[in-house]
Amino acid sequence: MTFTRKNADLTPIEDTVFSVVNLAKKDRAENGAEHVIDATIGSLCDEQEQLTAYRNVFAHYDAIDDKTKAAYAASFSGNPDYREAVWNWVTQNTDLHLAHSVIATPGGSGADSTALRVFLDVNQTVILPNIAWGSYNLMASENNIETAFYTMFDGDHLNMSSIKETVLKVMEKQDRIVLVVNDPCHNPTGYSMTIAEWKELIAFLNECSKRMPVILIDDIAYIDYSYDLNHVRDYMNEFNHISDNVMIITAFSCSKTLTSYGLRCGAAVIQAQKEESVREAEIVFEKAARATWSNIPNAAMANFVWVTSKNRDAFMQEKQTYIDLMKERSDLFILQAKACGLPFYPYKEGFFVTLKIEDKDRRDRVHEAFLKNHIYAVKVKNGIRVAICSLPVRKIDGLALTMKTIMDSVQ
Repeated sequence: MTFTRKNADLTPIEDTVFSVVNLAKKDRAENGAEHVIDATIGSLCDEQEQLTAYRNVFAHYDAIDDKTKAAYAASFSGNPDYREAVWNWVTQNTDLHLAHSVIATPGGSGADSTALRVFLDVNQTVILPNIAWGSYNLMASENNIETAFYTMFDGDHLNMSSIKETVLKVMEKQDRIVLVVNDPCHNPTGYSMTIAEWKELIAFLNECSKRMPVILIDDIAYIDYSYDLNHVRDYMNEFNHISDNVMIITAFSCSKTLTSYGLRCGAAVIQAQKEESVREAEIVFEKAARATWSNIPNAAMANFVWVTSKNRDAFMQEKQTYIDLMKERSDLFILQAKACGLPFYPYKEGFFVTLKIEDKDRRDRVHEAFLKNHIYAVKVKNGIRVAICSLPVRKIDGLALTMKTIMDSVQ
């Protein structure tokens, strides 16, 4: 006899990130921080390995009136000024002219999970990259949704053939397609698609949409840490060319953009050619929001509006110093990884680099060897994720060679 629903998954959750985080904390306490390489948690840290919290975000948040912080939001779909500010921020420097709506969500994860739930029926299939943020799988499982995986890379570029093959297979068994991409600044590899790859993907989805509805979920959690902010959103102009039977949900995260990971705030940006299509999706998102989290923190939305309008220049300047620091860190790691032959997946920008170890058993042995040498990183499918976002330059210098030496010693 059980008190949970019959199809509940009673396997205890195993968070591969926080379990290793705790091991790193214990090691630091016992052996001192300088002897430990903690490349685990995906939060931006300074050169003293302290969590970054932008003063141009939190000074104003602290000053927000207590009654504003205590108040409900204007609507369970989000405050109107916040929804407008998100659209303007997400689509800045683009020429998008699609019908659209914005629904406030608890972080980008709220947008991702809700999209799966409202677009797919029980036992239907979502299509995911084979190397990805592990929570996509959990979101699908919790909503009784099946998963299919495309192989993300073919050499140093996106494996478009695998995407097409996987989509076509899923089309044989259901009446709609939901495809997830995490671009740009992919978690966990740091890959960003080219404009040519986006053109090909949109053209393919348009062809598929002649047979059934197609929903593309583009998770842009790390977009505001691109190394080319002036052009990072150029690919979105390709969205203008979607057919009437294609919809795009852009999952936006204030968590990463504002270094406010625990202040759960984000949005689902719904886009389509027809207003009636957007309204239909907006209705089901609104109901899901009301039934799940009711409303998003009022002050978090108010603060985003202020930061991205009245304090925009100061915020962008502060954030750029950390983007420059991230680039310094990643350039050093990639340069030394190439020099010593450390295998990694194609990296362009972002918080993470992922070591390429396709054999699961070998990956586990290498990971265990890293731990014994006070190097803490996170196991992902087909590799080990290194969070350069949290490592100071002094600890990155020489890390690739150390990792390569350890890997070569593992049978």
